[in-house]
Amino acid sequence: MKKAWPLDTAVSFDPYYGEPDRDGEQGYEMLPDGGVFLRLKAPGAKTVELDQFGRMHPLEKGSDGLWEGTVYLGRGFQYFFLKVDGCDVLSPYLPIGYGCCRPMNFLDIPVPGEEEWAALTSIPHGAVTRHYYPSSVTGKQEICLVYTPPRYDPSRKYPVLYLQHGYGENETGWVYQGHVGRIADHLLHEGRMREMLIVMGNGMTQGGENSRMLFPQVLLADLIPYIERRYPVLEGKWNRAMAGLSMGSYQTSLVTLSHPDMFGYAGVFSGFLRAIRGGDNTHLALLDDPAAFRSAFRVFYRAMGTEDQFYANFLEEDQLIAEKGVEMLRRTFPGGHDWGVWRRCIHDFLPMIFQDE
Repeated sequence: MKKAWPLDTAVSFDPYYGEPDRDGEQGYEMLPDGGVFLRLKAPGAKTVELDQFGRMHPLEKGSDGLWEGTVYLGRGFQYFFLKVDGCDVLSPYLPIGYGCCRPMNFLDIPVPGEEEWAALTSIPHGAVTRHYYPSSVTGKQEICLVYTPPRYDPSRKYPVLYLQHGYGENETGWVYQGHVGRIADHLLHEGRMREMLIVMGNGMTQGGENSRMLFPQVLLADLIPYIERRYPVLEGKWNRAMAGLSMGSYQTSLVTLSHPDMFGYAGVFSGFLRAIRGGDNTHLALLDDPAAFRSAFRVFYRAMGTEDQFYANFLEEDQLIAEKGVEMLRRTFPGGHDWGVWRRCIHDFLPMIFQDE
């Protein structure tokens, strides 16, 4: 098989493809039509399937005892559950990421026209640094990742984007699944966005018996002050933005609409102005004053995949926005509730923020 691993996996940047003498020739091959050919070892198994959130893709047992077949999961980043006789199995011969609150195998099928967005090429590339910081909210150490641009200079000051993942993911999502660092590298090389720091926190953080929605408090009380002590940061709301996908989109809405004095830009990706499963929506009070909202944000961006399971919620919030008489930038992209859409969102959003009026 022609083997080509993605640049970002949870376990190895440049993985070795295994030991065929011991385990057989396992792995996968991308096909030109968007299909993926797989060969996996499962001794004694009666069934081997890829479960794409209820859409099943069975493999067949070959003459050499390995299970194989060509599957069509769709273009872009695709999570799936590898099922052997109905049990979840994590294969070391397929890329591994983190989602659905667990390590998961995935396949990243190239999207025509987007191949160069995050390619690792000879252009200058930035860095991603992991930090641990104390939280007064949770009473423990929390974690974040910080992207710095290729020509980062600590003697200069930078604006900051706080960028959040969705439910069941963590601070690594935007780097490994979203490719945000390399997308930013290419946009900077093309002169399409401003140099900035991108800070990614763990939005699932908890403390004691409290819920994961502690992150908005952690962000305001702990993470922003930590970043502003640790890095050379430009001050003021016009140098601070927040964006997020799915759960992170609601966290973005909650924080930015509650604190318009702190944030001048907001991005709501595949997501929500309102809590969809119950919650406090008092932050929406700002929408009752269109003039105040207009003066509070230079960009308030909403986007959704046209096949997203929450598309009806997106349309309902279109109606809410129209009723309130506020203006927000609205985008739709082909795709569902997935990283293919979120990569398009961040590629679209980054050039819009921290630009001169």
